[in-house]
Amino acid sequence: MTGDIQQARSSLERIIPLTIRKEEVQAQALKKLQQMGRTMKMHGFRPGKVPLKVIQQTYGAQAHSEAIGDVVSRAYSEAIVAQSLRPAGSPDIRPKQTETISADANVELLEFEAVIEIYPEVSVPDRSALSLVRWNCEVQESDVDKTIETLRKQRTEYSPVDRPAQADDQARVDFAGSIDGVPFEGGSAKDFSFIVSAGQMLPEFDAAVVGMRAGETKVFPLTFPTDYRAKELAGRTGEFKVTLHEVQQPALPELNDAFAKSFGIEEGGLGRLREDVARNLRREVEDRCKGKTKQAALDALSGVAQFDVPKALVESESERMADQMRQDMTERGMNVKDAPIPAALFAEQAGKRVRLGLLVGEIVRSQGLAATEAQVRAFVASISESYEKPDEFVRWTLSDRGRRAEAEAVVTEQNVVQWVLEGAHVEDKTLTVDELMKEPAQS
Repeated sequence: MTGDIQQARSSLERIIPLTIRKEEVQAQALKKLQQMGRTMKMHGFRPGKVPLKVIQQTYGAQAHSEAIGDVVSRAYSEAIVAQSLRPAGSPDIRPKQTETISADANVELLEFEAVIEIYPEVSVPDRSALSLVRWNCEVQESDVDKTIETLRKQRTEYSPVDRPAQADDQARVDFAGSIDGVPFEGGSAKDFSFIVSAGQMLPEFDAAVVGMRAGETKVFPLTFPTDYRAKELAGRTGEFKVTLHEVQQPALPELNDAFAKSFGIEEGGLGRLREDVARNLRREVEDRCKGKTKQAALDALSGVAQFDVPKALVESESERMADQMRQDMTERGMNVKDAPIPAALFAEQAGKRVRLGLLVGEIVRSQGLAATEAQVRAFVASISESYEKPDEFVRWTLSDRGRRAEAEAVVTEQNVVQWVLEGAHVEDKTLTVDELMKEPAQS
């Protein structure tokens, strides 16, 4: 039995009055005691033959308490269905009576109230009011040339040379740094090799090594940048002593069939390598453009997702985000115990994610955008093209429920993005490959 549902402290919180009859509780408690009796073993009685009165003396209070929970839970479930409510999490059910409800209490009706949060009513936005950028990029032959040149540099070979060190050489050095005469952690190394002027060392360090010959030692001042990763060194000036042991000059491999073979090209030589590079570059460019456009579409939706969200969902997402950061820090070798990460730090971002998720879910439901079997298979097949055995990858992905669900989620999201693009105000912008690659990739 339920009374009128009341709004509580927030727009999504509801209080559901629940009234249950004492006789319902007694009947449920008796049922539990009888179930116990079928298998109970007690000294002096055969298994399953313990008298009900004896069982009640020992377990009556426990059965009564469990029976109240069962009956109240049933009343709550019936109220949710009857009122067409969508709870966002478990209810907080508590008795309205302040006194303990015992089995022999002189009451016929027991009153409780369930406090819940419900999902908000979410409306599908007018797409014509949304504005976003669709990103494009066309791969030029010069981009393919640059990529192949990068591959050449990855195959660079170094050989000793008797001359002063210069940019792009590989130098092998001993160095020791100090500040005010005191060595600092990470400031010294023996037989350390690095590429001069490649960004591995600070510019002042590179500049000091340029012009040195093997066997020479140099002492020079070095000022650390104000944004240096080691905060205790940032902005301070130290002194370095460097001894150069060896200079090696770089030699790039020739662009020929042997070079292509070093990348696994057995037939077709350099021409085949160029085709593969162009194809892979176009695929990466396409993926990056799609990722940027997808993020633009989701940002546009997020901008109109202005509604209250259940605290339980925000707290859950905040915890998930905090756990992810802890995992990332652990994988980087950091001790998370030294840097506690409270979930509350992510509350604002988590709220935005929850709002966007609810809005996208409503769009999928109302517009019929859930991934179809054909779409999922086509998506998995497109990914399989980058694997040596595409058919095996397709079978491996589709045979597992979890992997299939991930593919379905990606396709459904793509459907939502396409739905936005078809109705929103879209401005097309084009980037060069270099501009696109400088930006972080969007998944």
